[in-house]
Amino acid sequence: MGTFRNLKVYQKAFKLAMDIFDLTKTFPDEEKYGLTTQIRKSSRSVCSSIAEAYRKRKYPAHFVSKITDADMENSETQVWLDFSFNCNYINKSIYDEFVLTSEEIGKMLNHMIQYPEKYE
Repeated sequence: MGTFRNLKVYQKAFKLAMDIFDLTKTFPDEEKYGLTTQIRKSSRSVCSSIAEAYRKRKYPAHFVSKITDADMENSETQVWLDFSFNCNYINKSIYDEFVLTSEEIGKMLNHMIQYPEKYE
């Protein structure tokens, strides 16, 4: 199977985290220790949880637990996207694109939760 970097879900999550990083450079300075930090942290945590889960794939319960963490962080990222849009820091097209990508990541993570044996 290679490494966690070969997983499509990791690649998609990493790209989204980097896109969010680039986007948040335009957020107001007053959000530096609030929204900017939170959305960067949650989007990056999706990736790190996938990597940790990959190393636990021989232990299905641990694997599922870490993928569940990734799914939780992915949902948190969606909340911060909601705030970003409603605070007028991002436009509707970027919001829609990022939420769609996050939803795709969620579906992929849920597949991993439902079928951990496919990732051993």
